[in-house]
Amino acid sequence: MDTPAFPQGSLRGTWSPPLPDADGFTHTVVETPGLRTHVAAIGEGDAVVLLHGFPQHWWQWRLIAPTIAARGYRVICPDLRGSGWSEADDPGFERDSIRHDLESLLDALGIERAHLISHDLGAVVAGQFAYAHPERVRTAVQIAVPPGFMAFTPRLLPAFAHMPRMLMHREGQSLGWLFGPRYVAHPMSGATVDAYLRVQQRPEVSRAVRALYRGMIIPEVLRLARGTYKRMRLQPPTLAVFGRHDGPFTETLVRRICRDHERRAEHFELAFVEDAAHFVTDDAPAEISELALDWFERADRAA
Repeated sequence: MDTPAFPQGSLRGTWSPPLPDADGFTHTVVETPGLRTHVAAIGEGDAVVLLHGFPQHWWQWRLIAPTIAARGYRVICPDLRGSGWSEADDPGFERDSIRHDLESLLDALGIERAHLISHDLGAVVAGQFAYAHPERVRTAVQIAVPPGFMAFTPRLLPAFAHMPRMLMHREGQSLGWLFGPRYVAHPMSGATVDAYLRVQQRPEVSRAVRALYRGMIIPEVLRLARGTYKRMRLQPPTLAVFGRHDGPFTETLVRRICRDHERRAEHFELAFVEDAAHFVTDDAPAEISELALDWFERADRAA
């Protein structure tokens, strides 16, 4: 059983700006070389690591982590480099920066293998990690991002429509437009958007936006476009999940770009969530929880 030993006690109440409310979580800082990672955790049992998207943080999993924990898991929700309440000595990004952070975090927590659930930016990191360290990934559930072995097509270009604004982002500019109708099936309340974006008050987080896209995202997109991952084999059992209203990621297109999965992956499946868009974890948290738990159980039975 991979149950990490967290530092004793909770640091809740010492954070600036204040953490958004979510019952049942403990909040700690895990120190690794050059990085102090804020981790929210809940439950006991085998480790499940949840990697948030952009511009979100640990709170993205507030409705999902407790459901998974209730089924006997220790759910660990870190704030990734440049996000949330984590602090990095070096504000820069390289293509593998966050992947290396994840490896160091698991080492610090004594986690040899974990289930990974990831969304958006987190799914990019989880994909890198699954290819680099397959022995450490029990299963993977990646949300709103195709697998690395996908067939790249110009029909995917609308999925990158937000990138020019990210590459030109300046400190203090609002990211509220990312939670607009293009990306959600159900409008987010002002309180929810505030809970995600209040941390942009931290200069380190606001400055990280452009650095993240220039240093990590663009190089990874180029790697995908060149077909780098097609020359590799995805070993961990992987479920890719999309909301049915997620822009260009229609079921027809997603199945087309993943059509060679038997050649590229050991065990790969697709799932589509009704009445959900890109921010599917907010649109349909119950459905995501059940898909993930079912995937854990099916993959364990097949092992």
